[in-house]
Amino acid sequence: MKTIMKRRRLEAKTDYLFRRKLLVSNKPRMVVRKTNRYIISEYVISKEAKDSVTLLTNSRELLKHGWPETFAGSLKSIPASYLTGFLMGKKILEKDLEVPIMDFGMNRTIHKTKLFAFVKGLIDAGVEINCDEKTFPEEERIEGKNLKEDFSKQFKTIKSKIGKQ
Repeated sequence: MKTIMKRRRLEAKTDYLFRRKLLVSNKPRMVVRKTNRYIISEYVISKEAKDSVTLLTNSRELLKHGWPETFAGSLKSIPASYLTGFLMGKKILEKDLEVPIMDFGMNRTIHKTKLFAFVKGLIDAGVEINCDEKTFPEEERIEGKNLKEDFSKQFKTIKSKIGKQ
């Protein structure tokens, strides 16, 4: 008898083997997704295979912390990803939550990209996640020195505002 693949697996949305391993671990997950406009992160707790989102942060919140309106179109960039991770890390520490497992989903995990900039932001905020330093983007790219306009001054002010929370 021929087995039929599950719909979400056919659509490349869910890797069921990996999801099962995450659920068996009984640890909370840090789900990170990148869209065409934003970086979205969720702190998810699973009980009996039912997910509940405890914390939610996306890069739009950076506008409240001083992200310039002229750079509003770049809320998916590496600096925005790092600052979103930094903001999420501060929220996790503020609520005294357990250290999560990273869940990138079906996104490709290529080193030195937005996803690893997010992880670097979490680690710099104080969340203890094990990750190799070689996977993170260079400091120049994280601070936005490689952009058309030098973003490093705005980056430092936004980071200090988030850090004071």
